[in-house]
Amino acid sequence: MKCIFLIYFCIILHFLFTNEGFQTRILRTKSEVFSMCQQQYDITYEDLNPVFLYTTHGIRRSSEQPHSHDFPEIAVILDGTGEFCVDGSTLPVKKGDLLLFNPGVMHQSRHISDSHQAAEFYTAFTNLRFRDMDENQICFPGKPVLLHPKEKVFLQISRLAEAMMVEACHTEPGRYFMLKSYLTQLILLLYREQAGSASAAGTGYYFESNNKKYIVEQVVDYFERHFSEKISLDQIARNMYLSPFYISRLFKNEVGDTPINYLISLRMKEAEQLLLAQPDASVQDIAKSVGYEDAYHFSKVFKKHFGISPSNFRKSREKV
Repeated sequence: MKCIFLIYFCIILHFLFTNEGFQTRILRTKSEVFSMCQQQYDITYEDLNPVFLYTTHGIRRSSEQPHSHDFPEIAVILDGTGEFCVDGSTLPVKKGDLLLFNPGVMHQSRHISDSHQAAEFYTAFTNLRFRDMDENQICFPGKPVLLHPKEKVFLQISRLAEAMMVEACHTEPGRYFMLKSYLTQLILLLYREQAGSASAAGTGYYFESNNKKYIVEQVVDYFERHFSEKISLDQIARNMYLSPFYISRLFKNEVGDTPINYLISLRMKEAEQLLLAQPDASVQDIAKSVGYEDAYHFSKVFKKHFGISPSNFRKSREKV
């Protein structure tokens, strides 16, 4: 029974994080569904089954008293500017910032200006476990309490915060579970934000949507952030549960070129800049910087792309 519930929960999460449309997949066994969910999110149901405690929001018009909780709390700065004191350290905050308070962390929100009062959102919960971490730790070890997520991520977070504020003000049936579903999405976004460096180190890159345009945007984003690493379209396709052929076709339709040619162009553009910016760097070093282990292969690709070898390209520019 628990296994069946786990399967349904994974499927629900899949739909919650799909913004635009979905692709139907035929899964032969329940174990396939469980395997898919475990691989895609790397978090099990036992890890992520938070108990929602409260949500609150308001304008900071006066400083609060320093305090701590025996549960984790998330603070989101929706607008304005302010200041937090966290375990004795002063942290200026502004719209787009987030603060993650683990249990026992002393914190205080301070009022600093009547003209730029901070609009703050808070939510708290318990029963949170992440792999290799103590229970109820929302802020990862070694990670800062204050986060500055990218604009796209903050937009998602602010929308979830607004949805929670609206839901909390109503008494519709199932209110708790709606709030819990929003909270779950918020926690996962923060998990991804903090685990980003780990993902770049090789734990996998996962995609949220099967919308055609979104797929291409995610592949492009991955190329731009990881062009200096070994990249496999087959691995990207496996992580997206799509075929390499399908991704290549979508990519060419949207971008006008194949994924490999786009990646080569990206690498060559960076190599061109590095050859000029680092005159003392060897061709081997430049090759490694743009994702090529073999300098000879890199030189062949560079010459095919620019019509001149890397060494001669550098010499020709030095004479100018």
